Amino acid sequence: MAIAVTDLPLDLVRRGKVRDVYSVDGARLLLVATDRVSAFDVVMDEAIPYKGAVLTQMTAWWLAQLEGQVSHHLISADIDEIVREVPALAPQRAELAGRASLCRRATVFPIECVIRGYLSGSAWKEYRAGGTLAGEPLPSGLVESARLDPPVFSPATKAESGHDENITIEHVREVVGAETAAELERLSLLVYERGRDIAARRGIIIADTKFEFGYDDTGIRLIDEILTPDSSRFWPADEYRPGRPQPSFDKQPLRDWLDAERQAGRWNGEAPGPPLPPAIVAATSHRYLDAFARITGESLDTTGLA
Repeated sequence: MAIAVTDLPLDLVRRGKVRDVYSVDGARLLLVATDRVSAFDVVMDEAIPYKGAVLTQMTAWWLAQLEGQVSHHLISADIDEIVREVPALAPQRAELAGRASLCRRATVFPIECVIRGYLSGSAWKEYRAGGTLAGEPLPSGLVESARLDPPVFSPATKAESGHDENITIEHVREVVGAETAAELERLSLLVYERGRDIAARRGIIIADTKFEFGYDDTGIRLIDEILTPDSSRFWPADEYRPGRPQPSFDKQPLRDWLDAERQAGRWNGEAPGPPLPPAIVAATSHRYLDAFARITGESLDTTGLA
C-alpha cells in the first residue's frame, strides 16, 4: 500500500511536492512525507510504496549522526512518541507510522542551499555553457561528473512547483544579508562533508545535495529532509567514471523510463506525467529501500507500515 495524500484532524498548512505539513500548535508542526514522487519537477499520479518512510527515517538517522554539530527542527520521527504528544492522531497511527515527523516551527529562508561535490545535472549544464557554477568561474577543462575540490556552495531559488533556478551567492546576500548567507554556506558545507565522509565508507558518493534552513528565537536550524534520495544524488563509488553521467541510487529507474517516453514523443515533459507501469513503481520502491539500507547499514523495518 502507498499513501499519496493525507487528511488529518489538524490544520493543513500546505501540500508540497512530497510532504503534507500540518499545524500542531504555535510551536510545532507535523511533517508527513507521503509516497508521492516527482521527476523532472512533475509529480506523478502513482505513489511509490515505502518512499515516504525512507525519506523520514533516513533524515532522522542523519540528524542523529549530526547531533551536537548543527541545530535542527526534529523533535521525533517515532510514531509512539508522536501519538503521545498529539493524541488526536491515534486513529491515523498506521497511516503515519514511519513517515511522520514532529518538528519545531521555524521561519524558512527562501533559499535552496545546494552543495555540489561533483559536476553534474544543472551544474554541468551551466559549466558547459559558460564555464561557471552559480555565476562563479570554475577551472577550465573539467568534464561531466568531475569531482569539485573543495565542494561548491551553489544556491537556488525555492519552488513548490516547477523548476528551481540557480542563483549567485551575491543574490543570497541581498535576500538574507551577508552574515546569514555566510552562515548558511558554512552549515551546508559542514553537513555535506560529514555526510560525504560517512557515505564514502559505505561505498556511496554523494555527488550533490540540497538543504533548507529556517530560524527561530534560538537561531538557525536545519529543516526538512537531510541527505535523502530525493534531495541528493547518490552514486555507487565502484562504478564512478568521470566524463559521463553516473548510475544513481535514487529514482533512476523512473527517470530512465520517463526519459525514454519523452524521447519517443509519448510525453512532452510537462504535467501530468504518463501512467507508470507497475514494474517501474516496484523498481523505484526497491531503489529507495536499497539506498536506505546502504546508507544506514540496516534494512528499513516495514512491519506495520501502511
